[in-house]
Amino acid sequence: MRRGLRFVPLALLLAVVLELAVFFGVGRALGFGVAVLLVFAASLLGLVLLRREGMRAWRGFRAAAAAGQPPGGQVTDGLVGLAGALLLAVPGLVSGVVGLLLLVPPVRRLARAGVRRATERRVSSMVAGDLFGPRTVRVRQGAPQPAPQPEQPVVVDGGRAIEGEIVEPGRH
Repeated sequence: MRRGLRFVPLALLLAVVLELAVFFGVGRALGFGVAVLLVFAASLLGLVLLRREGMRAWRGFRAAAAAGQPPGGQVTDGLVGLAGALLLAVPGLVSGVVGLLLLVPPVRRLARAGVRRATERRVSSMVAGDLFGPRTVRVRQGAPQPAPQPEQPVVVDGGRAIEGEIVEPGRH
């Protein structure tokens, strides 16, 4: 079992306890009818947004693929939007607030950048390049480093062409 996965049941239990505590807190402050109405409204909004965000993500992916561009930006944006809508659809006030925050453009950009960094760390450079395009590299200004000198080729037989055959190791 992967190291991080063993904490998932504990995290889910804590999320449920937090949701219940917030629900009862809001119920005591505003009334339980208002708390139930808030949960119901957030879930309904989440269900409506799930369809919209899903269609938006699919259209963005198709547009990037048709234009021959890397689809990673549209995919991560779609995943963040779908996660926000899904969190809204799940009954609960805390999950609804987190889901709503993920749909706000500045927070969405931050989450999208985090998803991209996490993806780039977990996949090979070639796959990351296919998903997100060429990577940008930060270069520090400082004392210039001498460029490595290329090795001089070995000249055989005065530089004339020599006929030969290339034999790969293990293949005779």
